[in-house]
Amino acid sequence: MSSFSEAPTLSEPPRGHARIVYLGPASPHWEVYGDYGDQNLLEDFRARTLARLILLPRNDPQFRRNQERVNKDAERERISIEWELGYAVNAETPASSNGE
Repeated sequence: MSSFSEAPTLSEPPRGHARIVYLGPASPHWEVYGDYGDQNLLEDFRARTLARLILLPRNDPQFRRNQERVNKDAERERISIEWELGYAVNAETPASSNGE
């Protein structure tokens, strides 16, 4: 018997949705918009997210670690999130176009 609460299952519906938007290279770099759900839950999530990201541009090495922490926080709170980083996440490096 464990004293830890079980992680929420994937079948449970999200309690809210948030969009995390990269604003650009000048600080503040990020904004969090709550699209639907409990406003208190989303406001608390927004405060925690901005505390982790507000001074980090998207190309900072610390950003990747903090992005993972934000993802885990959202999963724990059952908030679906959408990252708007200003570029395609799965985009591959373009191949050279020298005609070969």
